[in-house]
Amino acid sequence: MKSLIKIAMPLGVGLLLASLSVPGIAALQQGAKAPDFTLNAAQGGKPFSLSLKQTLKKGPVVLYFFPAAFTPGCTLEAHLFAEASDDFGRLGARVVGVTAGNIDRVAEFSKSECRDKFAVAADPGARVAAKYDTAVRGANQAMLSSRTSYVIAPNGTILLSYTDPKPQAHVERTMAAVRAWKAKRR
Repeated sequence: MKSLIKIAMPLGVGLLLASLSVPGIAALQQGAKAPDFTLNAAQGGKPFSLSLKQTLKKGPVVLYFFPAAFTPGCTLEAHLFAEASDDFGRLGARVVGVTAGNIDRVAEFSKSECRDKFAVAADPGARVAAKYDTAVRGANQAMLSSRTSYVIAPNGTILLSYTDPKPQAHVERTMAAVRAWKAKRR
């Protein structure tokens, strides 16, 4: 029995640790090809169809997934990206937020919390989030996305993959990746 406990304890602790979200690690890693998608989106409350492929033609994309519009952490993250969006623009990058909400809610969020600065796409059922390995099951068993940010080069290569439930470091990490990309192009 003691030998069984000696084996079971470390195994149980290892499984518990493996199930926790680890800051800085996302399933799709740097160097992977970003899955293409087209979603209903809004900017400044105005709906439109957003294609990743088309957006990448204009420069790198900061693609960030967030769990739910109008929740405290997601609102804070939207404010932080809104404040930094002009800096991203000067570097040639575009910010795109993605959440498992509906287009009406996303349109309002893009206007009020994103301050008309960047597009937010609705991903009902978190289907695109699943392609990016960021889909998680919420408290009510609905599919959501984890708080994960990617920087994607115009050729579709992922330059940065960062997961952290706390919103504060996402802008800093993505900005550094965009600056590094820009520096290599000079």
